[in-house]
Amino acid sequence: MPDDQRAPAPSAVPGRARVQLPARLTLCATCGVEAADPLPPVCPICDDERQFVPVDGQAWTTVGELADSGRSIEVREAEPGLHSLRTQPRTGIGQTCYLATASGAGSPASDGAGGLLFDVPPFIDDAAIEAVSARGGVGAIVASHPHMYGLQLEWSRAFDDAPIFVSRKDADWVQRYGSAIELFDEEAEPLSGIRVRQVGGHFPGSCVALWRAPGDGALVMLGSDSVSPVARDGWVTFMRSFPNYLPLSAQAVRMIAARVADLDVERIYGSFGQRLMHGGARAIAESADRYAAWVSGAYDDRI
Repeated sequence: MPDDQRAPAPSAVPGRARVQLPARLTLCATCGVEAADPLPPVCPICDDERQFVPVDGQAWTTVGELADSGRSIEVREAEPGLHSLRTQPRTGIGQTCYLATASGAGSPASDGAGGLLFDVPPFIDDAAIEAVSARGGVGAIVASHPHMYGLQLEWSRAFDDAPIFVSRKDADWVQRYGSAIELFDEEAEPLSGIRVRQVGGHFPGSCVALWRAPGDGALVMLGSDSVSPVARDGWVTFMRSFPNYLPLSAQAVRMIAARVADLDVERIYGSFGQRLMHGGARAIAESADRYAAWVSGAYDDRI
């Protein structure tokens, strides 16, 4: 639905919905990203080697259709001050998103600034807004890369037009534009005490979020698809495409590791609920060396 057809917004209330929820807003059923208007023949984000268009063709859905199907946002505490958000049943890519509160509190932030919504759900409703409001609300939004844009403009509008930080290198992938979008280069601090850093690899502007846990002071990385924990404890991986199993080069992986080598990362959370709960910095360095060795052919004698 074009933005100028939206019903007038009621008065803004911090941490509460301020716009009429867009039942007719269209999103891609495959990736869950809000679509451009007019609709393109195929979703540009899915029509790329990192993603896919289903074999039976492009499919679109709307926020209203998802609501009618029983979709909801499940909010759970990952650790004090950090909550996961996941759309149930699985929608789009099925990503796990995170709300990190700048104050570190599990209840509303003491400074009223709200938290960082890192990666954005492909659904929104009143219940989700209330649940997030009860945990401090949203003060800023960052999607780690275009696959995770979700309904970023709608989540922003629901929280007093919270700024949406988009890597300048990935700006051409944004499907819907609004005044809340702010471009950044290399590194930004969307909220006091919470940083995002561009590491590249998956997309040129792919970034991670960095948050200091209030309980033990550990540096927590929200790695999304850039630095992704795997099944084996103490390992992470790096990929050009997860659904299509496209690797990155040795040089690219070393570059990602080098861009975070100065950080004392302890814990890492991934895009789909994976967690590495200790030794994050060491895991990144060792995993990058292992990955680079394999893709460069160092171990071809074992094949």
